[in-house]
Amino acid sequence: MADVLALLALMMQALTLTKPDDPYNGGMNTGRPAKHPRPPFGQRLHDLREQAGLSQEQLAKKLGLAQRSYSQWERRPVALRHDQLEAVADALGISTAELMGTDDAQKRGTGPAGKLRQVFERASKLPRDQQKHVVRVIEDTLTAYEVRKAG
Repeated sequence: MADVLALLALMMQALTLTKPDDPYNGGMNTGRPAKHPRPPFGQRLHDLREQAGLSQEQLAKKLGLAQRSYSQWERRPVALRHDQLEAVADALGISTAELMGTDDAQKRGTGPAGKLRQVFERASKLPRDQQKHVVRVIEDTLTAYEVRKAG
């Protein structure tokens, strides 16, 4: 039992160290520090890739590229073809409009968002492997509620 608790404590510590919204840690940086700032599209591409929980190498493999070639897309101003933009969007599970930063569907009314919506928006920025944990907890909670309501 003590071993299980120790393992659980280590897992919780690892999760807190890698929280992207933590103002004190901000997640762990990987790779070599950049000498120059990323261009706007490169920064968007980097952020979306990180949100998807993918490394440059993993995304490059999905796109059929070498990691070094893909890294240039994040680091330098590039002009991608339409088919390349579609492939990147598909690999990240987003629309090309969102990839290009022109997704107007996100703009809604001027009223404040509900608490649950705010939590879901924050959770959607987590890496996919951590999003799965959130989904599992919510689904379990909903199932338990439905069973109590029916019973």
